[in-house]
Amino acid sequence: MTVRVRFAPSPTGYVHIGSLRTALYNFMFAKKSGGKYILRIEDTDQTRLVEGAVEGMLTAMDWAGLHHDEGPFLEAGTVVQKGEFGPYVQSERLHIYRQYAETLLETGHAYPCFCSKERLDDLRETQKIEGKITRYDGLCRSIPLEEARRRIENGESHVIRLKLPADLDITFEDIVRGRVTVNTNDMDDQVLMKADGFPTYHMAVVIDDHNMGITHIIRGEEWLPSTPKHIFLYDAFGWKAPEHVHLPNILNPDKKKLSKRQGDVAVEDFQRKGYLPEALVNYIALLGWSPEGNEEKMSMAEMVEKFSLERVSKSGAVFDVQKLNWMNSLYIKEMPLETLVDYCMPYFIEKGYIDPGCEHGRAFAADIVRISKDSMNYLAQCTDLVPLFKAKTVEPEDEETLEMLKQPHVVEMLGVFKGLVEAVDAVDPVFAKQVFKDVQAATGIKGKALFMPIRAAISGQLHGPEMVDLMTILGKKRLISRIEDAIARLS
Repeated sequence: MTVRVRFAPSPTGYVHIGSLRTALYNFMFAKKSGGKYILRIEDTDQTRLVEGAVEGMLTAMDWAGLHHDEGPFLEAGTVVQKGEFGPYVQSERLHIYRQYAETLLETGHAYPCFCSKERLDDLRETQKIEGKITRYDGLCRSIPLEEARRRIENGESHVIRLKLPADLDITFEDIVRGRVTVNTNDMDDQVLMKADGFPTYHMAVVIDDHNMGITHIIRGEEWLPSTPKHIFLYDAFGWKAPEHVHLPNILNPDKKKLSKRQGDVAVEDFQRKGYLPEALVNYIALLGWSPEGNEEKMSMAEMVEKFSLERVSKSGAVFDVQKLNWMNSLYIKEMPLETLVDYCMPYFIEKGYIDPGCEHGRAFAADIVRISKDSMNYLAQCTDLVPLFKAKTVEPEDEETLEMLKQPHVVEMLGVFKGLVEAVDAVDPVFAKQVFKDVQAATGIKGKALFMPIRAAISGQLHGPEMVDLMTILGKKRLISRIEDAIARLS
C-alpha cells in the first residue's frame, strides 16, 4: 500500500499555527513512508471564503518548506492544479457529490428534508429549554422518496440528511486515541447536501478522501466527534475507511485552545516578525510529538527520519513564545553572517535606515547585524540598535548613567579622549583598543572609572555593545559630536 495523506484547509483567512502543524505531520508521515502528500482546498462553505486566502496559504506552505505532491500550486501568481485525482478544489467537484448523494437516497442511507430554518431554530430552542441534546427530530425521515422527489421537482427548498439507524454502536480505531465507540442515539441526522447544492464538510470529505485514495486521515481533535458519521458513510458506500489520527490541540498558556486574542497565531505573523521557517517548523513539530531521543533542534530531514504517529501525544501542548524565541535564536546564531544580513536587509529598508542598493548602507547593516546576532530572537530585532548609532547626540538613559557622568574627573578625561579621536584619520579597531591606554597614561584614570563614563557619554548607556564595536560603527565624526555634547552638558 502506498501511503497517501492530505492537508485540506478551508480558504477562510490566514494560516493558523495549528493548521501548519497538521500539514507538517501529514508531510512528515508521507515522507517517512515514501508516500504522497496531497493538498486539497475545502471551499464548500461559500459564505466564509476570503479573497486571496488560497494564494496566501500556498505562499505560507512554500515558505515553511511543506511542498505537496498533488493539488493546487502557485505559478507566476496563478493557481494551477496538478495531479491525476483532481479537481483538488471542492467547489469544482459538485457534480461528483450530487451523484453520490443520489446513491445514498436510493439505498435508504439519506433522505430529503424540507424543514424551514424557522422550524429548526424553534426546535433547537425548545430542546435547549427542556435540557435535551440539540439535534434534528427526524420529522422528514418518513416522507416516501417518490413524494420527496415530486416536491423537489416543484422547486421546494430542501437539504439531504444522513439517515442514521437507532441504537447502533459505531467503532473505529484511532492511532493516537485507541478504540473509539459512539452510539447513534447520541448522534444527529447530519446535513450532507445543503439547499444551495453544495455538500457539507461531512459529505465531501468522505467522498474526496475515498476517490483520492487517502490511506491515513491526520487532522485536529476537533473533528473527532464527527468521525463516527464519516465511518457510517464509508460503510454506506461499501468502502474501507482510512486510518484515523486525531491530533491534540495547541494551547495558550491558560491551557485553552490557541487563540489570536492572546497573541500571534498566524504563520504570516511569525514570518513577518522574522522567525526562520526551519525554526518555526522545528518548534511546532514538538507541540504534540517527541522523538525517541527527546532531541529538540532538528532539521526537516532528521524529523522525518524520527517521526512516528505512535509518539504523538493525546494531550494538548502549550505554545510557549519564549521557547520558540530560544529555538529561533539557535538558528540565527548558526547562520553565516552574509546570509543573515540578506535576511535582515528588508527590515533596515522598511524602517528607512538604509537605501536599497546602497553599498555603504549594506556595510552599516552588516555591522549592526554582526553585533546583534547573538542577542536576536527573531529577525525584526535586527534594527533595534540602529537608533543607538544614528543619533548625533544621546541622553543618559537613567539616573545611574547620569551619576556616572557627574563624577569630578569625567569632563577632563573626556577632553583628553576627544583630542585623541580628533588626531586620527579614522576610528578603527586598533585605535579603539589603544585609545583607552593612552587616556589612562595621560590622566592616571583606569578601570571602571575610565571605561564607564566614556561609554555613558558616547551611548547614553552603561551596558551594550563592545566598546570597540561601539566606537568603530559610530565613526570619528559622530564620536566627536557626542563627546562635545556630553562635555557641554557637564560643564
